[in-house]
Parts: sequence; structure tokens; C-alpha cells
Amino acid sequence: MDFILEAAVRAVKTLFATDISKESLGLQQTRKEFEGEITLVVFPLTKVSRTSPEQTGTAIGKFLVNEVEEIESFNVIKGFLNLSLKNSYWLRIFYQEINQSNFGVFPSNGKKVMVEYSSPNTNKPLHLGHVRNNLLGYSVAEILKANGYEVIKANLVNDRGIHICKSMLAWQKFGNGETPETSGLKGDHLVGKYYVLFDQEYKKQVEELKNQGETEEQAKKNAPLIREAQEMLQQWEQGNPQVISLWMDMNEWVYAGFAETYKKLDVDFDQYYYESNTYLLGKSLIDEGLEKQVFFKKEDGSVWIDLTADGLDEKLVLRADGTSVYMTQDLGTAQLKYDEYHTDKALNVVGNEQDYHFKVLYLILKKLGKTWAEGLYHLSYGMVDLPSGKMKSREGTVVDADDLIAEMEVTAKAQTDILGKARDFPEEEKQDLYHIIGMGALKYFLLKVEPKKRLLFNPNESVDFQGHTGPFIQYTYARIRSVLTKGNFISDPNFIPVKTVSAVEKDLIIQLEQFPVFLAEAAENYSPAVVANYVYELAKTYNKFYHEESILKAEEETVKVFRLQLSAVSAQMIKKSMNLLGIEVPERM
Repeated sequence: MDFILEAAVRAVKTLFATDISKESLGLQQTRKEFEGEITLVVFPLTKVSRTSPEQTGTAIGKFLVNEVEEIESFNVIKGFLNLSLKNSYWLRIFYQEINQSNFGVFPSNGKKVMVEYSSPNTNKPLHLGHVRNNLLGYSVAEILKANGYEVIKANLVNDRGIHICKSMLAWQKFGNGETPETSGLKGDHLVGKYYVLFDQEYKKQVEELKNQGETEEQAKKNAPLIREAQEMLQQWEQGNPQVISLWMDMNEWVYAGFAETYKKLDVDFDQYYYESNTYLLGKSLIDEGLEKQVFFKKEDGSVWIDLTADGLDEKLVLRADGTSVYMTQDLGTAQLKYDEYHTDKALNVVGNEQDYHFKVLYLILKKLGKTWAEGLYHLSYGMVDLPSGKMKSREGTVVDADDLIAEMEVTAKAQTDILGKARDFPEEEKQDLYHIIGMGALKYFLLKVEPKKRLLFNPNESVDFQGHTGPFIQYTYARIRSVLTKGNFISDPNFIPVKTVSAVEKDLIIQLEQFPVFLAEAAENYSPAVVANYVYELAKTYNKFYHEESILKAEEETVKVFRLQLSAVSAQMIKKSMNLLGIEVPERM
């Protein structure tokens, strides 16, 4: 829309004898309740026009209609100048831009970004919260790729610590040699079972000690199970062969289970990092910080940083006995990732309960003089709630990711069968469709909401073929594919162009033309919700076009071919948008 901005600059110069830059002007899409497609905000120009917003807008509108061939008419609503462009302009945009193979394709920008997501603990299976994390991280990575970034998808696995030892100890005490093979359980489910069992037995011990006269705080510290778990962690850190062997076996069970879940979610990673390999890395940075007087030692030998001048607090970065804390490890891991990839940007996709941690982490790195820390970003997201309430891993009340995926497929099957959308499909194709619809419903529901917002997930609401859902968009795509098949459509760049378009055809062209704008906005804000809501509006607009205009029985062959071409491009944009969300679209439903 540079030509409108340039004409507006000329208008201000001619009408008000003032030079302005086009960067100082604001253009936006006209709101749907008003006539027009492009809106120029004229409020700021009243300073130079010395007239009311309405008078300023009217004067500029008349100038633009006379001077710019593409502008057909205008109207002014308060301080907003709404411009209507000629059909010939929108047809030119369709034929020369939208209908080209490189439309919406961003060239390489020469920048490298790492997106770290998933970050599971190896003491339990993935749950609904992890699902949002994985889907968000994967989609952001794909959106950044589409914007020309070189992207590295990374997974930092939390495979050490007291929580891991709890599962190990419970298995040792109560497992009787049980394995994924002998139990029939996925490895991550089996290990998670013993994490829950540890908590149950630990609580019994706490209650027994309280009954013997200890306070709750004393009982929690003195319970034999927690003492044994702490001893096991010390043995692990000392390299005890038996403990290390058990740790490796149980972790392998978990990794095999995770791999199955990742495959169902259709997410992937380019690089894995493991806490067991990175937890000591930060110690050299602690030494560096002490030399630079960024950190200070207390009398007991522990190392701290004072961030009170930055509105934060004092933060422990190394224990008195020289052992690492999470901050130590994360400092070292951040340095390792930069040393390996020299990224321009690095995102940590982690829930908002860790907002403070990452604020401190990034600030410490900057104080250490790490210039690359300017490119670090915490992609914070809200928790996922269920109608039944919050989830707690150690109590076994989480919504397991595998169970959720299975439930989504069952829900998708029920809805699909009721509507008869797969009545004539072979059984194998039906099962594939149920998975595609179920996963599309789940992914779209979690991604259509801005990441920072907490959300309430309702499986039944997500599988609604008429609502703001993934299945609605999937069905729209399948509908278009059906139209193209019936119309024997073959893309032909040399087809005879039409000379005019209807209002709904123009609306569809405008919606298509906006794809690169929304794609760039999604990358800038690290928000798949921008793409999700764009593709929903595109699907709605296409359905309106489908119902209002005859495609296969159009009055002229050129009109039929144009509408088929418009349908084909709409299908391409829907598929591309949904793929950016990690969502598959079925060829038929």
C-alpha cells in the first residue's frame, strides 16, 4: 500500500503546505462495519490542517480520488478516512501477486534463532500442560522459518534431581523388577506410576511421624523415604555405579515413551540437551562473575548476586558446598547453546510460573557482559485448566497427553459419525480421519488463544464443525478440494481474466492478500494465535463466497475458471496456515 501512503504525503504537502514522511502515517484494514478496504488515520494530521478530523479526512479523500487511479471512493468516520479501491485493482492483485507460486514466501533474512520447548522431566509422562508447550514451541518455530529465519528446535530434558530419584527409589522398593515389557505400560507411564507411588507412601510416613509428635515441617524432613531419596541423589552425583545404571535404564524407558507421544503430536527437535550434561556448566560463569564483581560471596561460601537496584532481590547462584542450583545450570546452558550455534535470537518456551526466573537469568547474563543475551526471550504462556480443576503430577491427577490424544480421537469419531462425514470411507481411512480431526481440534483450540492467556480446555467444544475450531477449518479445506475435483480444475497461469468481481469475491481476495501481513505479525509477536485467527477468518470468508456464488454453474466459463482458481488459492492458504500450526488438513471429509 505504499502508493496510498505516497499519495497521502503529496496530499498533505499540496493541501496544507507541510512535508511529512510516509512512516508517520498509519494505514490499517477498514473495520467490517464500514464501507471501504483501507483506512488512513487522520487524527495526527489535524495539527497541520488546523481543521477538524472530518474536514481533514474529507479534503485528503477528495485529493486521493482525483489523483490515484486505483481509488474509487471514500468516506470519513470521525478521524478515519476509509478508502474503497476499484475492482480492477483487486483483480490485478489476485492475478499478479496472490496467484503466483512465491506469494507469501519470505526470503532468508540471514538470521538464526533457537526455539527451546518441551523440556520434560523424566519422572513422569507428558501431560496437558506439556501439550500446550510442545504445540506452541513447534508452531512458533515453523512460523519463524516461514519468515526467513534459520531455526533450531531444541529440547532441554530435565533428567536429574530429587524428583527423578523419587521415581527410582519407589521402583527399587516396590517395583519387583517391573519393566515396560512385563507391565504392558509405556515407559514414561511406568516411571510416572512410581513417582505417584512415592508421594503416596511419603505422605503416609509424614502422617505417622506427626502422630508421634513431630510438627509437619519436621515430619516432611525426617520421613525415611525423602531421606533415602536425598541420599540417592548424592550417590548419583558421586557416580555410584548401581544408581547410575538404574537411572540410565529408567530414563531409556521414559525416552521411548516420549518419542511415541511426540510422534502422535507430530512435533520434532533438531537438538537435545540434558540437564545431567549441563548442570555443572555454569560454574565457570560464576568464577567469571566473581572476578568481575558481579557476584559476591557470603560468609558461608555461598555465591549471590544483588539485584535489588534492579527492583528484584538477592539471588543464590552457587551453594555454600559448591553445588549447582537451577540458575547455575541455566547460565551454563545458555552459554553452551550460544557457543554451539551463535544465534541472533533464542526463545525459552516455558510456563508463566517461571517468569521471575527468566527475568533474573537474562539480567545476570547481561551483567556478565554477554551481548548475545539481548536476543534471549522467554515465551511465557498461561496454564491450561480443565472443567474439573487444576492438575497435580505427584498426586496422579494430571491429564496424560496420550490419554488426551486418545480421547480426542474418540470425540472426533463420535462427531464425524453423527454428521456422516466419513460414511463411505474405508475403515483405515476413517481411522486416519478421526486422528486428523481429533488432533486438529486439540491443536487449534490450544493455539488460537494468545500464549500469555490462561485457558480452559473443553474437548467437546473443540470438536465442533460449525464453531471457531480446527474441524471447521479442516472441513472448509475438504469442501474446496471437493469443488476443485468436481470442476476438473487444472491450474493454468494463462487463463482469460475476468473484468469484475462481486463483493464477496473481493472480500476473499482481500483476505488472501493479508496472509503475509499476518504471518509477519505472528513472527514478530511469537504468537501462533495470529495465524490461527487469520485462517479462521479466511475459512469463514470462503464459506460465504461458496454459498453466495455459483462456482461450477457460473454464468460464463471465464467466471467459472476464475472462481475455481480463487478456490484453489484459498485452499493453498488454508493448508499453509494450518501447517504452520502443526495441523494436517484432510483431502476429503
